[in-house]
Amino acid sequence: MKSELTREFIDNLIALIGENSGQEVLDLIEDLHATDIAEIMEELNLEEAKYLYMLLDEEKASDVLVEIPEDDRKRFLKALPPEIIASRFIEHMNSDDAADVIADMEEDLQEAVLQEIKDKEQASDIADLLVYDEDTAGGIMAKELVAVNENWTVQNCLKEISKQAENIDEIYYVYVVDDDFILKGLLSLKKLILQPTQAIIKNLVTEEVHSVSINADQEEVAQIMERYDMVALPVVDQLGRLQGRITIDDVVDVIREEAEKDYQMVSGLVGDVESGDKVWQLTRARIPWLFIGLLGGITGALVLGSHEESLKKIPEVAFFIPLIAAMAGNVGVQSSSIVVQSIASGSRDFDSMSQKLLKELSVALITALLFSTLIFNYNFFRDESMNLTLSVSLSLFIVILFASTFGTLIPLVLNKLKIDPALATGPFITTMNDILGLIIYMLISNALYN
Repeated sequence: MKSELTREFIDNLIALIGENSGQEVLDLIEDLHATDIAEIMEELNLEEAKYLYMLLDEEKASDVLVEIPEDDRKRFLKALPPEIIASRFIEHMNSDDAADVIADMEEDLQEAVLQEIKDKEQASDIADLLVYDEDTAGGIMAKELVAVNENWTVQNCLKEISKQAENIDEIYYVYVVDDDFILKGLLSLKKLILQPTQAIIKNLVTEEVHSVSINADQEEVAQIMERYDMVALPVVDQLGRLQGRITIDDVVDVIREEAEKDYQMVSGLVGDVESGDKVWQLTRARIPWLFIGLLGGITGALVLGSHEESLKKIPEVAFFIPLIAAMAGNVGVQSSSIVVQSIASGSRDFDSMSQKLLKELSVALITALLFSTLIFNYNFFRDESMNLTLSVSLSLFIVILFASTFGTLIPLVLNKLKIDPALATGPFITTMNDILGLIIYMLISNALYN
């Protein structure tokens, strides 16, 4: 929250709302951005938030509604009748934002709100968007765009652009289509206004145009727009017909959501959770991976238990178990994190799985030589037995190589299988490498001591 939105500011606002001083409330928030007003509303109870919200003009109210957290927005909209939701908010939103808001409503409320929208073309656009999965290009695109026919003259084109632009906040590109609305290319506004009025659009169009299928994953959308530095990306159906556009602000939201999802998965959380969620939701998100960690700990205990006699005879071996387990887990997480990060960014370095594996093995070999040498010298100069010195050094060398290979290979395989490679980082890699590291260490120790 911005510095000017202090506790004193909030308390003053609440007091004015309690006194029913509507104009003074408006004067206080007049220059605030929609995001700041949404943050203020989180500090208010439902009745106070409703009072403040109804004071806003339609444009500001619709902007604020989009910024309100999903759970708070659901509770707020439940307190309003469908005709108010439609007239004050939905009718003043772009189709993609409107679809996002309506998608969070109960099914009967969705239908009621759509029926209350006066502009039936807008209602139809929103209904179309609700069909698509929210994680696809169709789910995040907006229907509002500027499209012109390739057979029009520049004069006709300029007239049509002025009509279509009335319902669009920003015009990034003019899209050129044929009679079947198949996307043919882009048109530069600068090039358009510099041409003779009777010039035909077909002769001016830039034929090379990057587009995305309506069913493409939102991560693919983000990668395309990042790779080609695009501020808007056209969306087409299976026949190549123009269906909508995705703007850079939507992609920023996608990047943030995907980063949060991957971070949660790396941290061992299941599902999309936030700090403001209920205790049971937070608990449920943590239990699955913690349960797997518990099973991993039990498995590790069984591994050590199966070598109980050896540990009794050579107890000094137990002193280095935490070292072996920690190095195995850390090396695996480092390797898998680098691979996952490169995959997520759409890096082309991953066209060859064998090349990536060879590169990581080279890094692991250098790392293994360095740390196995360090631990060898540590034990040697401490006058530890040569068996222990060799056991720890050789085990650490092999464990680092294995953990790096495992951490590199698993996310690559998951990606090939169309499974989110972020699943391979964090608790999964750590638990697996801990167990396998212990097995390798105990086997080598037994072999050298016997």
